[in-house]
Amino acid sequence: MKAILSIAVGGPETLTLGELPIPPLGAGQVRVAVKACSVNYPDLLVIQDLYQFKPPRPFAPGSDVAGIVASVGDGVRTVRVGDRVLAACGMGGMTEQVVVAEHACIGIPETLPFDVAAALLTTYGTSQYALQQRARLARGETLLVLGAAGGVGLAAVELGKAIGARVVAGASSAAKIAVAMEHGADEGVVYPAGALDRIQAKALADQFKSACGVNGADVIYDPVGGDYTEPALRAIAWDGRLLVVGFPAGIPRIPLNLPLLKSCQIVGVFWGAAAARDPALFRSQLAELLGMYTRGAIRPLVSERFPLERAGEAIACLAGRQAIGKIVVVP
Repeated sequence: MKAILSIAVGGPETLTLGELPIPPLGAGQVRVAVKACSVNYPDLLVIQDLYQFKPPRPFAPGSDVAGIVASVGDGVRTVRVGDRVLAACGMGGMTEQVVVAEHACIGIPETLPFDVAAALLTTYGTSQYALQQRARLARGETLLVLGAAGGVGLAAVELGKAIGARVVAGASSAAKIAVAMEHGADEGVVYPAGALDRIQAKALADQFKSACGVNGADVIYDPVGGDYTEPALRAIAWDGRLLVVGFPAGIPRIPLNLPLLKSCQIVGVFWGAAAARDPALFRSQLAELLGMYTRGAIRPLVSERFPLERAGEAIACLAGRQAIGKIVVVP
C-alpha cells in the first residue's frame, strides 16, 4: 500500500512516497481504509527525531485518521465492516490503510465529512482536555488563547465559548484574529511575528493586560511558546492557570518569580499520553465532541487539503506557522 515515509531524520523535504506492507490484523483490532488524515505539529517533530517517541524507520507520520472499517479482528464488538469511523492511530496515518485498537476507534455520523472528522481529534481533544481536566475553566472566567487561529488554538476558542468563558484571542495577523472572532472570540490582540526584544515584550504584556481586563486572564492557553509566553504570563490573574501545550516558537524561559507573585499555576498538557492511560476518558471526550459538532457548538475549520503524495508539503505548510485551522491529507 502507498504511504508517505520518513526514511531519514530531517524536515518535510525528506519525506517520500513509497510502499508499506498491509499491516496484519490481530484480535481486538480494526483495519481502517483511510479517507483523511489530519496534520499536527507532532508530525513535524517526529520526522526530526524531536518528539517524545522515536519510531523505527521507515515509518509514516500521521496520528488522526477518518475512514471506513475494512475488516475487524476477533472480539471486536463496537464497530463493523463498512462503518464510518474516527481513529487515533498514534503513528502511520498518512497511508492507505491503518490498524488501530478497537478502543481507539469510534463511529461517526453520515453528516460528518471525513476531512472534518480527522481535523477534530487531536486539536479538539487536546483543547478539551486542557480546558476541562487541566485548567478547570469555569463559566464567567477569562481565557487568553495564543495562536488562536491555528488548529488547537481555534478549538480552544470554540470550546472556551461553549464553557461560557470570555475569550481573548492572540495571533500574528489581523486576518487570523478575524477568523478567531468568527469562531467566538470576544476580543483580539495582534502580536509581532518572530523574536521579541525587551521593549516589544513589555508592550505585548501591556496589550494582553488591557484586553484581559483588570483582573487578568484566569486561564492562558499557550500552544506557541517562545517569546510570547512570558508577556502572556504577566497578564495572568491571581490563582490563574497557564496551560503549556506546545512550542513551535521555541521553549520559553520563565522567570519563576512571576508564578510566585500571582500565586498561579503552570500546567502541562499532554493529551495523547493521557488518552492512552485512560481509554474510557478518551472515548467519553470524543463522544462529547461529536455531540457538540452535531449541535453546531463547534465548527472545525479545514483550510487546506493535500493528496497523499504531497503530504510533505502539508507538513511544511504547518511548520511555516501560516496555517489557519486544520490541514488535512486525503489519500
